[in-house]
Amino acid sequence: MRKHNLQITIAGTDGCELLPELDYRPTDIIIVKKRYSAFFGTDLEETLKNLRPDLLVVAGTNTHACVRTTVVDAYQRDYEVVVATECIASYDEAHHHITKHYLDGGIAQLLPNREIIRMLAS
Repeated sequence: MRKHNLQITIAGTDGCELLPELDYRPTDIIIVKKRYSAFFGTDLEETLKNLRPDLLVVAGTNTHACVRTTVVDAYQRDYEVVVATECIASYDEAHHHITKHYLDGGIAQLLPNREIIRMLAS
């Protein structure tokens, strides 16, 4: 993308805007990613240290790139990670499925939304 100067999801572009159907609140923390992993070049790690979560729920597009690297980076920081299976997607269906298989059970739990909601409620 750099070679062709494509700026699809760069801060300040439409691709970086939150979707209107998301339940966003003014008190929510927004972290703008710089690369595939949400940890790379952002203050996510510091934010999580301050919040001290018991669990991270990851969702996003490009399962094979952005979701995978963020989940692996979270795992390497000793977070328990859940991937919301109804909230991930990719333009590359084969690698989407390979990544789900790679992550599931060893690095993260892959769960549907109803299971995640039940887990968070308990």
